[in-house]
Amino acid sequence: MLSLEPANRYLADTLTEKYVTPSSLDQSFVDFDSVRYHLTTPNTKAKHQLLLSMDVPCWNELESYGARDVLEREYGSLLLGQESTEDGYSVSLAIDLEKGPESLEERASLITSISLLKRNALAAPFERAFAIHKDLESQPVREGEEDVKQEVMAVHYRPEEAIYLIPSRDRVTCIFSTIFKEETDRILGRVFLQEFVDARRRPSCQTAPQVLYSNREPPLEIRHLKGLDMTEKAGYVTFVLFPRHITPQTSASTITQIQLFRDYLHYHIKCSKAYLHSRLRVRTNEFLKVLNRAKPDESLNEDGKGKDRKTAR
Repeated sequence: MLSLEPANRYLADTLTEKYVTPSSLDQSFVDFDSVRYHLTTPNTKAKHQLLLSMDVPCWNELESYGARDVLEREYGSLLLGQESTEDGYSVSLAIDLEKGPESLEERASLITSISLLKRNALAAPFERAFAIHKDLESQPVREGEEDVKQEVMAVHYRPEEAIYLIPSRDRVTCIFSTIFKEETDRILGRVFLQEFVDARRRPSCQTAPQVLYSNREPPLEIRHLKGLDMTEKAGYVTFVLFPRHITPQTSASTITQIQLFRDYLHYHIKCSKAYLHSRLRVRTNEFLKVLNRAKPDESLNEDGKGKDRKTAR
């Protein structure tokens, strides 16, 4: 199956082009989860100065989990303060093409980092959950003491869907709420999600996170929350991340891959539907050819001989 890229390809290609041939521009484009971008040259006379703005619907939640601190760590002086952020957007970066790195490798690394702006913003609650897990893990365990669980961190990155993070002493639980509006999507979604559950039984996937899926019924970890969808169209996918998945060497890769789970799932559902429709069209064309060959030839009599042709006199 195809793996989706965490970086915004259009943003990366545009920045690569502008570093070679700077020019004025004013472009708006979107990413997954209704994230909007605006790349422009504020001063048309200074074509080497770019302003990149991004709007995330759940920015208030991300900011409460430390998203701005993460972006300051990743982008430093490029990140503008809240008072300088473009109106209607959550964050803004000021990019000076003339002050960029001179070597091609460093320039490519900077462009990749900027194109990961959405990924880095959404990484804040995950990094916070991992940090809480480390603190709980380092605390001594008393005999008879139950596992301490922190408050559920919710990120409502879509109008009807959310990510719930629950750090504890021995694991970090990540729960996705998914909405399947069509019956076909629900059927294909169950097939894909059941494959996630069964794949861990294979010897090559023993180190993968544990995956659980439930339809309609929310997991026990979030069942106390209000406003959860318990209709037939709702599904809940639980990833259990163990300490080996959130080490300093693997945590960045874990965050990147788990962020793309929802888009990965729905992307392949749409691809499966497109493939099934194409196969149905091919089979329908074959059936039509069979039916056309089964039609009797009007130029023959009942005894199989040719009809007498009438000629004009």
